Amino acid sequence: MFRCHVCGKTESRQELVSEVFDIDGKPVMVEHIPATVCLHCGAMTFSRDTTERVRWMVHGEAKPIKSIQVDVFAYR
Repeated sequence: MFRCHVCGKTESRQELVSEVFDIDGKPVMVEHIPATVCLHCGAMTFSRDTTERVRWMVHGEAKPIKSIQVDVFAYR
């Protein structure tokens, strides 16, 4: 049974999410990642298989489907 690692609630749903990872100082976005999302706080949890596949993708084993420009802001 699901229990959120952030808030402890047990209600969740399956979603496809996007996440930005910092790979060697470069932002890399992965879209359509299957995740379990807490309905209370929105925390996302990924299966071990999903985590390994994303790791394989972002460390150069897959080709990106597109590139985008990203604005960067510094919080001071």
